[in-house]
Amino acid sequence: MRLALVIYGSLETLSGGYLYDRRLVMHLRAQGDHVDVVALPWRDYGRHLRDNLSTDLRRRLSGGNWDLILQDELNHPSLFALNHALPERPPRVAIVHHLRCCEDRPRWQNALYRLVERRYLRSVHAAVYNSRTTRAVTAAVAGREIPGVVAYP
Repeated sequence: MRLALVIYGSLETLSGGYLYDRRLVMHLRAQGDHVDVVALPWRDYGRHLRDNLSTDLRRRLSGGNWDLILQDELNHPSLFALNHALPERPPRVAIVHHLRCCEDRPRWQNALYRLVERRYLRSVHAAVYNSRTTRAVTAAVAGREIPGVVAYP
């Protein structure tokens, strides 16, 4: 199988989420799957939102010869609108570690993040969750159950 994994920065970044993604890629490759990492540059949230207008990014995600596009949900601001403009094939699967709108910050900020994340979550076909709790919270934010699997870290 040929897959793409969309992330910010480098897969070598040291955090629990990147370790999870790195182990997933190692497992897929060990099974004989081909994984292309599509790395987007780290920027601030507002600049990530502008990625949705990027014809280059749209071309990159539309032009790959992949069977599946994995997207770390952390990339939701760069993909929340763009995903809706992509072809239905290959399917898009979100890797959900946790949702930004559930972090401790002022309510107005989380309300904004919730709107963007909801639109993003409605643009994916399935998800890989790191826990049952994350799966339930994601369904509540998305306003629907997203088919998927829980793969514990």
